[in-house]
Amino acid sequence: MKQMKDDNRIMQAYQLAKDTYATLGVDVDAAVNKLKDVVISLHCWQTDDVGGFETPDASLSGGGIQATGNYPGKATSLEEMRADLDKVLSLLPGKQRLNLHAIYGDFGGEFVDRDQIEVKHFQSWIDWCKERGIGLDFNATCFSHPNAADGFTLASKDESIRKFWVGHAKRCRAISAEIGKQLGTPCVHNLWIPDGTKDTPADRNGYRAQLKKSLDEIMAVEYPKEYMKDAVESKLFGIGAESMTVGSHDFYLGYAIKNNKLICLDNGHFHPTEQVGDKISSCLHFLDEILLHISRPVRWDSDHVVTLNDDVQLIASEVIRNNFLSRVNIALDFFDASINRIGAYVIGTRAVQKAFLIALLEPTTKLRKLEESGQNFERLAFIEELKTMPFSAVWDYFCLRESVPVGVDYISEIQRYERDVLSKR
Repeated sequence: MKQMKDDNRIMQAYQLAKDTYATLGVDVDAAVNKLKDVVISLHCWQTDDVGGFETPDASLSGGGIQATGNYPGKATSLEEMRADLDKVLSLLPGKQRLNLHAIYGDFGGEFVDRDQIEVKHFQSWIDWCKERGIGLDFNATCFSHPNAADGFTLASKDESIRKFWVGHAKRCRAISAEIGKQLGTPCVHNLWIPDGTKDTPADRNGYRAQLKKSLDEIMAVEYPKEYMKDAVESKLFGIGAESMTVGSHDFYLGYAIKNNKLICLDNGHFHPTEQVGDKISSCLHFLDEILLHISRPVRWDSDHVVTLNDDVQLIASEVIRNNFLSRVNIALDFFDASINRIGAYVIGTRAVQKAFLIALLEPTTKLRKLEESGQNFERLAFIEELKTMPFSAVWDYFCLRESVPVGVDYISEIQRYERDVLSKR
């Protein structure tokens, strides 16, 4: 009886929200239907703090990149990771994908170095995704390895090191193409490297020449775009690479445009005063598609759990206002080991979905007409009023329609999972 009353309350609130938005010319039903087209690729590394399964104790011994905290219950095996991901998927409306790093292969307890990985090491992941009807994306893992110890991988001037990582990336692209072929949806292969210098380098150009050489070798084989898409990811700086990052935004944007690749825009990889949302329309004038890694930087690339903030809202608004959804690949990239990891996933993914819903509920045509006629006061007034419109009632209806917990109800579900599963690891 209580559930029926709650459902009735949600439906009544939704109808009121529809009527309110209709006064602005917004078709709420159409917005809700469109929200299902916002597919988000969930990063597997939130489950285990970027540890991976290269060796039997890899997820226990760490080897990640600055995942802070030691909250109990992290995944220590493929089985645990998949159980956690299933739980996350059960709490999210809409459709998601999975984003996998190369260190998460199904290696059967044997050590397989990264320049030797094959499709067979990821076949069980392909099958797992196929059973759930979701797509799979892939990433070369160019960190947490002896051959990355000096801070250089594809830009290394040590030819044996550089060749090792070229071999790894080549295999990752081949695996990605097979993933896309088997699943019937293109696999986005993203390439990020940590290469850079802690102090002022004397040969910035030399390192970038090495990186370009490596990329050209890696990309020599062309795979059908219906199977895989290549993305390259820039960064302003990293720990131990404060003075120069080889793969800067300028470098990768130039490479992507020249070679028709995707540029990956991670909103934690820029100066705090830069907004990725402002870069989207610029990049898409010259590129067919882009990849987004949505994170939440706090003072630096700290990979906090995504929340519904202005930066994420601008990203969503720019995508929707310009009908870029079919040209933008959306993925998450954060890892927080200080709180319940399942909760981090759900908070972050729902935040991005809410941002896109708010964008879909915007009367874009009206705002553009005001802007083009010079009515800037009116434009600002409408934008401000939209901030307090009843989007939450629409969000609750969407969750109800998708048969997932509404509002804060997911909290108790995650608490139950922690009590029954996570606390026993």
